[in-house]
Amino acid sequence: MTKTLSVSDLTVEFGDLVAVDSATFHVEHGEVLALLGPSGCGKSTLLRAITGLQPYTRGHVAWAAEPIDRVPVHRREFGLMFQDGQLFPHRNVAGNVAYGLKGRGLRRDEIAHRVSELLELVDLPNFGNRAIAHLSGGERQRVALARALAPAPRLLLLDEPLSALDRDLRERLAYDLRQVLAATGTTAIFVTHDHDEAFAVADRIAIMSVGKILQIGTPQEVWRNPGTEQVAKFLGYRWFWSIGGERIALHPGSFELHADRAAAETASSWPPVPGQIIGIGGAYRAGHIVRVATDEWGVVEVRVPGTKPPKIDASGYLATRPDAFGRVNEVVMNCEPSRETSN
Repeated sequence: MTKTLSVSDLTVEFGDLVAVDSATFHVEHGEVLALLGPSGCGKSTLLRAITGLQPYTRGHVAWAAEPIDRVPVHRREFGLMFQDGQLFPHRNVAGNVAYGLKGRGLRRDEIAHRVSELLELVDLPNFGNRAIAHLSGGERQRVALARALAPAPRLLLLDEPLSALDRDLRERLAYDLRQVLAATGTTAIFVTHDHDEAFAVADRIAIMSVGKILQIGTPQEVWRNPGTEQVAKFLGYRWFWSIGGERIALHPGSFELHADRAAAETASSWPPVPGQIIGIGGAYRAGHIVRVATDEWGVVEVRVPGTKPPKIDASGYLATRPDAFGRVNEVVMNCEPSRETSN
C-alpha cells in the first residue's frame, strides 16, 4: 500500500504547553486510522494541524511524498466532520449535502444524482426534503457524513463524530460508518476517546496521551500486546501479573469462575486461583459482574453469565481464559502481581 499521508515530528506548542509532542505516523491509501486517547491529550489539535487550521512549531506533513505544510487549507482537498455536524438549519437535507459540492462546476442533475447516491449510502433514502430540525441526532450525523463525502475528499478527518450520541446509537453508527468508509474506499483519520468506537471503525489505532503517540497498531495488536501498562489500562485492562517472564494484563472478561478446581484447571491458561465471592459489582447484558476476593490478586471483578447472581460468600476458582488477556511488551522489572485498589 502507498503511504498517502505522512506526518513527521509534528509538534504543536501553546506557550509552555506542548499539546502535540513529535507525532510521527503515516496513513495508507484507503486506510482508516483512529487517534485514540483521553480528553485533552492532543488528538483534535493534531487533527487540526494536519488540516492546516492549526500552526505547528516544527515537523512536516506530506501527501504522496509531497510536502503540504504551505498548502492552504482549501487546496488540500481534505474533508472535515465534527462532533456536532455543523449542519445548516435553513437548508433541508439535500441542500446540506449539496453544499459539499459547491464550486465544483457540476450541473443540477449531476448534483441531484450525487446527493441521492450519498443519502442512499448513509441509509437515508427519500430524506432529501426533510428539515434538519426534524431529524434525530443519529440522522443528523449521517447527513453530516454524506456532506463530508460529497466532494470525494482525498482524506476525511472525523473529530469525535459520534461522541454526542447515546451508547446504543454510537455502537450502531460506528458499524455503519465503517461500512460507508470501506464502500467508498475513503482514506480517513478518526478521532475518539472511546476504544470500542476505535476498534469498530479503524484499520489501525494510534494511542495518545499528553500529546505523545504511545503505540500504533491494528486493533488486535494493541489489544493483545499493549506497549505499556498505561496503554493497557486505557484499553480497559485492570490487573497485571508477572509469570514466566511475561507481564500479563487482565480485565473482568479474562476470568471464568468455577465451583470445581478440576473444571477451572481445564479452562485456564495458568493454575487457577482460589477466591471467595464478596459482592455484586454490577451487571452487563449477559449476566452479572461479581467481586471476588483472592490472596494472589486482591479483589477482582469477574463476568458471570446468567440471570441469577451467584451467592455471596461462595467459594470458587478463577480460570484465566486463553483468549482474553494481553501481553504487555514493556520490560518486566519485578515479579509481583499488580493489584487495582478496590473500595
